[in-house]
Amino acid sequence: MDLRRLRLFLAVVDEGGFTRAAEAEFVSQPSVSQAIRELEAELGTPLFHRVGRGVQLTAAGEALVGPARQTLRDVETARAAVAAVGGLEAGRLDLCALPTLAVDPVAPLTGAFRVAHPGITVSLGDAEGPAEVASLVLNGDAEVGITVEHSANSQLRSVPLGQQELLVVLPPGSPARTRPLPAVELANRPIVTTPRGTSTRQLLDEAFAAARVTPQIAVVTEQRDAVLPLVLAGAGASLLPQPVAANAASLGAVVVPMRPRVNRTIVAVHRDGTLSPAAAAFLAIARRAT
Repeated sequence: MDLRRLRLFLAVVDEGGFTRAAEAEFVSQPSVSQAIRELEAELGTPLFHRVGRGVQLTAAGEALVGPARQTLRDVETARAAVAAVGGLEAGRLDLCALPTLAVDPVAPLTGAFRVAHPGITVSLGDAEGPAEVASLVLNGDAEVGITVEHSANSQLRSVPLGQQELLVVLPPGSPARTRPLPAVELANRPIVTTPRGTSTRQLLDEAFAAARVTPQIAVVTEQRDAVLPLVLAGAGASLLPQPVAANAASLGAVVVPMRPRVNRTIVAVHRDGTLSPAAAAFLAIARRAT
């Protein structure tokens, strides 16, 4: 299959239509339509349903998206491998990460990478949980994912990045504590948390299940950035990663460890196979930082 046709196919997918794809790729709309017709003829099946002025993927089109992305990425990897001889002077690195890892370790690792390789553009996406990080890496949307240790996947390789503790954050004005807060006691307080399926909620649920207590969930929010403001406003307590908890303490919240302590192992994951030079350089920096 022609790489140009695959690129235009993905442009139609990403832009939602032939005209917008043509504008994004700086070609004429008839050129995009012709490329898609040729690709459909070669494959022997329609790739899109034409719906008004837009398009929708057929089942065959959906099946092509992942392999097409990986094919173009492999080509870019080959080109970048040649450019690597010149010292990573240009290129792109696609990362994804759990939102709660954005402050640490993603920000310092990305900063160190950019200092070392200022010619590389970094694209950072987020994911709801470890399963979505794995999916984004496997389907080619990201080359490296920063996540928590998850169930083994034979198609992925992981690089340990260390441990991170999650701490109990209580609203300002709560009595100061010098000892960890038992899970049983935390369960009797109103809890602010994210929905089930998110990494921190899973750890919270596991801690309460181990203590055989049912928590008093007061607020469930999909907006992770809202958790700390809600705690600071007195809506309840929460369990937050150490970097976020440190910020909470500076804003007046009471921060204590939980008993038993809650820790998670952070890893970088990538597909099994040859990495682009940018990804290899990023992982080398990550390994040195641990």
